[in-house]
Amino acid sequence: MLVFNKTKRTLESEEYNYELQDVEEPNLLRETFSYKDVPKIGFNNTVVPMNPPKNIWMTDTTFRDGQQAFPPFTVEQIVHLFELMHKLGGPKGMIRQTEFFLYSEKDRKAVRKCQEKGYKFPIITSWIRATKNDFKLVKEMGIKETGILTSCSDYHIFLKLKKTRRQALDMYLDIVKASLDEGIIPRCHFEDITRADFYGFVVPFARELMKLSKKAKMPVKIRACDTLGFGVAYPGAALPRNVNGIMYGLTHHAGVPSEWLEWHGHNDFYRALTNSTFAWLYGCSGINGTLLGIGERTGNTPLEALAIEYIALRGSHNGMKLPVITEIAKYFKYELKYDIPNMQPFVGPHFNSTRAGIHADGLLKEQEIYNVFDTNALLNRPPEVAITDRAGLAGIAYWINTQHPEFKDKKRKLEKTHPGLLEIQAAIDKQFQGDRVNPLTHKELLELTNKHILNKCK
Repeated sequence: MLVFNKTKRTLESEEYNYELQDVEEPNLLRETFSYKDVPKIGFNNTVVPMNPPKNIWMTDTTFRDGQQAFPPFTVEQIVHLFELMHKLGGPKGMIRQTEFFLYSEKDRKAVRKCQEKGYKFPIITSWIRATKNDFKLVKEMGIKETGILTSCSDYHIFLKLKKTRRQALDMYLDIVKASLDEGIIPRCHFEDITRADFYGFVVPFARELMKLSKKAKMPVKIRACDTLGFGVAYPGAALPRNVNGIMYGLTHHAGVPSEWLEWHGHNDFYRALTNSTFAWLYGCSGINGTLLGIGERTGNTPLEALAIEYIALRGSHNGMKLPVITEIAKYFKYELKYDIPNMQPFVGPHFNSTRAGIHADGLLKEQEIYNVFDTNALLNRPPEVAITDRAGLAGIAYWINTQHPEFKDKKRKLEKTHPGLLEIQAAIDKQFQGDRVNPLTHKELLELTNKHILNKCK
């Protein structure tokens, strides 16, 4: 049967109606997931077309997934992070939503304080278990949309819930109906989608949700959750691990609108950002992440990375304020006492610093040679040089020109041929010939500059 695809504006063959495959035993996909070895990546050489949505954005789970693997935030800290998220996302709501737990009085107090801000974005949503009683909390808090845990792999259905696929599906549909009856938009979290029977459970489940949506005349959203980071974006990779195929299947076979789709990825195999990008490219409007990527085990896709990726893909900041990324990093470091990895892109203490003399020489001549972009203008983070015995004369000169108050922001600049630099380098080399292994501190370098350069000029 030929059906006209309104999105792609072409006639397409609707060859198969995907229905639930209710099996007696769980299919744990042992050829791929042996558990005794690294999971294998299979290929079926089926390549689906890119289909970027008209509009793409980010959603946040810092106060839900992020909090599950982080020291608990205070109410005041949640409110401040919410404010920073609002500033970063800008007036057009590039950070569209953020979700909260509602189970404790502290959770609810934080929600109320954030609601009092009156921000249009990020929209406050919640997360609940697949139980009807939890809707009372959502309704009491005046929240219009809630996430609902609807695990979809046989690992979860059979081994965790102790149910069959049919029993799980009926339970999920029942709770979604209850949400729609309450006038609350349900967002079904398809947990562990990258280990699920895609055509035997995921697509049939999504199709049933779209039927409920049509009947209720309300959106029913889906968050595709790569719970253990198994997703891959290689062309021709087989389902259920293929992110591109998941997005294509949900939009094409299940008829889920892109704006009702989210991708939630974890970083267990270093693929969180890449998979998120491909989810955008293959039909998903919303990518779910956390500030600095905090979260379960290896964490989530970092919101700040998604902000940079959006600009790279769309060529526009769309109202986002990137210097807020540095504000967020400082808040995590100084207020939350979070030890940000030195090399973490965009937020780590040394993400744009070098210890190599040859790189420092390049920075001294022209920053663009060794800096990814103008980090000073975009992130309020000028490139830095960490001074060790490997920094060389160029590194020392660059540090003095950018950090010492007598040279910083002034026309007076040291060239690496200045004789005082040789004396400073000799003093530094002497320290590292001993037991020293750490870079020199700001105070130490000021003292060396004053002793070997400024004092000799008087």
